[in-house]
Amino acid sequence: MVSARAVPWREGRAIPAEAMADLSRRMVFEHGKWDPQLEDTPALCPAPMVLDRGAWETLARAAEALYAEALAAESELVGRVDLHGRLGLPRAVRRALGRSAREGASEGLARVMRFDFHWAREGWKVSEANSDVPGGYIEASGLAALMSAHAGGARPAGDPGEALAAALRRGLGGPARLAMVHATAYSDDRQVMRHLAARLERDGARVVLVSPAHLRWRGGLARIEAEFCREGVDAIVRFFPAEWAAELPASCAWWHLYAGARTPQCNPATALLVQSKRFPLTWDALETPLPAWRSLLAETADPARVNGGLDAGWVLKPALGRVGEAVGMDGVTDPAEWAAIRRSARWRPRWWAAQRRFEAVPWATDLGPLYPCLGVFAVDGRAAGIYGRAARRPLIDHRAMDVAVLVGEGGP
Repeated sequence: MVSARAVPWREGRAIPAEAMADLSRRMVFEHGKWDPQLEDTPALCPAPMVLDRGAWETLARAAEALYAEALAAESELVGRVDLHGRLGLPRAVRRALGRSAREGASEGLARVMRFDFHWAREGWKVSEANSDVPGGYIEASGLAALMSAHAGGARPAGDPGEALAAALRRGLGGPARLAMVHATAYSDDRQVMRHLAARLERDGARVVLVSPAHLRWRGGLARIEAEFCREGVDAIVRFFPAEWAAELPASCAWWHLYAGARTPQCNPATALLVQSKRFPLTWDALETPLPAWRSLLAETADPARVNGGLDAGWVLKPALGRVGEAVGMDGVTDPAEWAAIRRSARWRPRWWAAQRRFEAVPWATDLGPLYPCLGVFAVDGRAAGIYGRAARRPLIDHRAMDVAVLVGEGGP
């Protein structure tokens, strides 16, 4: 067991209020962070987290191992239609995945994943993977870069936005026409697409921000068909959750995001196979070895098969939940909400996953103890930076603050 005091980071010292106000303005105007405040609370943490370099190297190696295993497992799962029912996927999505098994999965390009790490009593633990449409580029790139000026020589772990843009350039062989597909009704999704688009346009790419409803498919090739643009594209960059595609009109032929597309995508929708919190329920039936996943991910079970009931030793998560929505933890989640989550998991267990609860170690800061989550990006198999979040309770949801995670030279 690792002592709680043997933490891999420095104590969080807040930068001066005037400097923080300037940094927040620069995040808006230089990096497109349009939501630097949540209701009446700042969304940006004024204290940077400085990791020991050895800790970053450990996290980078772990993320790269998880990435390689996830990609191999996804490739196998595409053809394992018999296992798709274990993953808590909507029926329409399972039908689209059936097409992938028959026609071949849609082509991927510049694959990107994010793995959420927590420092626990027993060392690093992973709570989940974001293999479909991971977020946090603006914060991992922009916030870390600006905060490094106040951190005594500590530097960002990487720049995932630039790493993704570089991977797209490599994969396409130079400037290309790109459809940046996202949920256009959400400003927080739009800001991510603008952030990535600016980096691609800088190198001469032709970038169009569109809804998935603007895509049309002919012979497996994608075209944009909208009032403002009608043209073919060389690739799709998707920031639209794969399971949402099933709500699109049939005229969009949305299943091409999963199957039969010749236009490459970052990421193809088959990434949802590993995104599901119920992914571990398929492991024993797979040939793909998953040593990194088995050692790092918290034990996961079907809620219907948890011995002794869903007590304080388990965390309940929706199979396809995002941003910490509807996650239940006894003693942390509001009691009425926790009761509703437990009831739903008992009645509809196939839509839920139960994860063994671990004891997260808090980060000492000038704001008081915070519980951090370090989302490590891997782009085309290489670790590319960290999206940090921290909350006053051991549950990371939409109320968590964004944290600049930097790397120092040595131990804490």
